[in-house]
Amino acid sequence: MLGLKLPTDPRWVNIVEKNIEEILTDHAYCEQKAASTAISLIIGFPEKSELVKEMTALAREEMGHFNMVHDKIVKRGWVLGRERKDEYVIELMKFFPKGGSRETHLVHKLLYAALIEARSCERFRLLSEEIADEELSEFYRNLMVSEANHYTMFLKFARKYGKKGEVDQKWEALLEYEAQLMKDLGKKGTMHG
Repeated sequence: MLGLKLPTDPRWVNIVEKNIEEILTDHAYCEQKAASTAISLIIGFPEKSELVKEMTALAREEMGHFNMVHDKIVKRGWVLGRERKDEYVIELMKFFPKGGSRETHLVHKLLYAALIEARSCERFRLLSEEIADEELSEFYRNLMVSEANHYTMFLKFARKYGKKGEVDQKWEALLEYEAQLMKDLGKKGTMHG
């Protein structure tokens, strides 16, 4: 369904279980960055009324998710740690060349966002099925559904604002590139890397 070329190794959950505090902090910042991405799309492309409407709703939803993750951290007696660099996103964002038209830039931003949401959805599914912590298992099962909706929304907008055939070719190439990234980064105790 998600089109990912390399699934997450199920043993990644073992790494997560040894680092719950770290993964929850990383996850909280992922939600905050997703809200920031939605806001940056509004600022960058205010003339796209349908996109602005959807991104406004998405920013609210992602900050709601941030709050939910933060509540989990506090409930366990921890505090939100400092933000860390997201190597996965940094490397992913190197795929498309810089420059080009505003429309091309928009399509690339939408494809990056779609892929990040797809990987999040896949990892949330894995956590919901494999993590021993029942509270977190249920939490990630619920989040998985909204992440799948986000992935399809971003892909839909990319196809709307770009040429469908060209967008689909870029999407396939980005998926292949991401699979190579995951070979190196996919074993870390972070949400994506």
